[in-house]
Amino acid sequence: MATVTVTRTVPPSPFLDNLDRTRWRLKNENGRHTWHYLEDDEAARRWPQTLADKYYLGLPVNQPTLPKPETPLDAVKNGFTFFEKLQLAPGNWGCEYGGPMFLLPGFVIAWTVTNTPIPPAYRTEIRNYLFARAHPQGGWGLHVEGESTVFGTALNYTALRLIGVDAEHPIMVKARGVLHRLGGAVNAPHWAKFWLAILGVCHWDIVNPVPPETWLLPDWVPLAPWRWWVHMRQVFLPMSWIWSRKWTAPETAVVRELRKELFVQPWESIDWASCRNEIADVDNYHPKSWVLNTVNWVLADVWCPYLRPRSLVKRAEDWVSRLVDMEDANSDYSDLASVNGPMNFIVCYIRDGPDAYSVRRHRERLEDFLWVNSEGMLANGTNGVMCWDTAFAIQAAHAAGLAEDPRWKPMLTRALEFLDDQQIRENCEDAGVCYRSQRKGGWTFSNKEQGYPVSDCISEALKSVILLQKTPGYPQLLDDQRIFDAIDTLLTYQNASGGCSSYEPTRGSEHLEMFNAAEVFGRIMIEYDYPECTTAVVTAISLFTSHWPDYRAAEIQSFVQGALKYIKAAQRPDGSWYGSWGVCFTYGTMFALESLASVGETYHNSADVRRACEFLISKQHSDGGWSESFESCEKVQYIEHPTGSQIVQTSFALIGLMKADYPFVDPIKKGVQLIMDRQQPNGEWLPEAIEGIFNKSCAITYPNYKFIFTTLAMGMFSRKYSKELQ
Repeated sequence: MATVTVTRTVPPSPFLDNLDRTRWRLKNENGRHTWHYLEDDEAARRWPQTLADKYYLGLPVNQPTLPKPETPLDAVKNGFTFFEKLQLAPGNWGCEYGGPMFLLPGFVIAWTVTNTPIPPAYRTEIRNYLFARAHPQGGWGLHVEGESTVFGTALNYTALRLIGVDAEHPIMVKARGVLHRLGGAVNAPHWAKFWLAILGVCHWDIVNPVPPETWLLPDWVPLAPWRWWVHMRQVFLPMSWIWSRKWTAPETAVVRELRKELFVQPWESIDWASCRNEIADVDNYHPKSWVLNTVNWVLADVWCPYLRPRSLVKRAEDWVSRLVDMEDANSDYSDLASVNGPMNFIVCYIRDGPDAYSVRRHRERLEDFLWVNSEGMLANGTNGVMCWDTAFAIQAAHAAGLAEDPRWKPMLTRALEFLDDQQIRENCEDAGVCYRSQRKGGWTFSNKEQGYPVSDCISEALKSVILLQKTPGYPQLLDDQRIFDAIDTLLTYQNASGGCSSYEPTRGSEHLEMFNAAEVFGRIMIEYDYPECTTAVVTAISLFTSHWPDYRAAEIQSFVQGALKYIKAAQRPDGSWYGSWGVCFTYGTMFALESLASVGETYHNSADVRRACEFLISKQHSDGGWSESFESCEKVQYIEHPTGSQIVQTSFALIGLMKADYPFVDPIKKGVQLIMDRQQPNGEWLPEAIEGIFNKSCAITYPNYKFIFTTLAMGMFSRKYSKELQ
């Protein structure tokens, strides 16, 4: 009898088991950063890996040992000797802007539902990153330092399954166990339910209403979306269009498996509508108000099934679709950030078809948000931090006196050229129609293509430009009119309180927080006043006025007086200021003290400044450093970081004390010594705890702060206490 041999075909692995990290390259096109994996040997030879590439990837950079610094200024020069080598060709510095763990799954889901091929190198590095960031007990959090949540675990588990990771991998088994203990994906917050509904893992009935009709409200209505904070409204925009269509990608085998893996009950038995408001306690940072719950009930159970006219729905969807197009056009499809970008991509795919230019361009632009670090591939919170970090690097070098030294002129000139290139030269097309504010003369957080200037980004870039252009020997790249354009835009950011907000002036009431549907974030519905933004604007205007005293002088004087009134009103009883964009009270207090110093208020003549200094001194550790955790931002109280002193928070505190003219030098010397002691022989500093925050609850990285603020603090010390150092 003949023997029958059955041949089983093993599907090819979706991953690169032999991935070679020396083949990654960062491409920088005038501030647009994209990563490329070169599989071809000849291509890799023609495009050699740079020192910056190696540094970002965590590969050995093999830099020489520098002379041991004898003074803080020596340490500054050693720091810039290393940091200079990370400067990219257009003149800026790059870095990851990671931390949030809910961003990358949105990219993977968007690629999946639009049939966008995910290269094996991407799959491999995404797997590497998510495996590296999985908690030892299983699962993922809202951000890299947060505890496991349903939001982080459900979405990142889903992303890993979509790129080809087996459900029985040990990391997946542990994550599934955590997710099930938390009640499964039905207990996810609103944004996660939305993503899972697009994929078809959840039914749309589980997603609380996101009606596009809201965009038809007259502008005078207090709830109208144009009044919301820009990040909230630009996420709500595509989300509402997709929700209204109830669009779901075609079912796949992986989706059918996820329906079994993400829930604790059989998928077919789930009452999706009854789970709309279910959320795990660990995710519920900002519980929905009774007002929002009532509105959601009316929309879901009365308006949509019985009253919603199709003609109104079409009108609303058409208007939202037009606003999506205007957002894409005003940013060349890079969009505001890494949540609305993938959502706009999906809108265009559904509406325009897979071969449309809008779809192709979105597909290209999503690359701008991806970053490869020592752990793998992640999604940045924006398309970069280029203008922000470059401006601060200039200021740090200038504070140490390096701008006058020919040794550093090439580095600083290139940085100035970058800021020259990145200034926005025109307002948005149809700005009034798409609810955009004045932007001419501004700078963004990342690059000009993104197109959204921020008050403190404009201010720090403007200060850097003025500092260098008023230093002999630097090119005069920005003429007076371009500097006036920046001032004109800055003067639009002040609110009635005297404080300044971030992207645009406050447009709505704080009562709008009752409609905060995100659940995982706080203070997201409107623009708020921020001590950091207010300080940045005040100090930029003060520097400007010292060189152009006659330009809009009366308005500027009134602006500064109002801003300082706000700064003083925002001081907390313990003497500190809350920082909303950095960790946290050391960060906010540093900026506030700088604004007061800019008008001559110091420790010697201001009780407010003395209280702030005493607050900072009370938090100094015996080793000379300061230690603050991101939890300070969450809980709105000073919380020490469990690992002890951090060089970044130490730098924040020292800068604040020196700006305030704190009269006792010994505590400052101890802090400076800690920074010097942490510096490596090649001039760099090693990563420590996470540096940034947004929306009160989500931590985010600023890796270049360990170079920028350390050198700024030591440079200020070198100049301020030059006699003591002799």
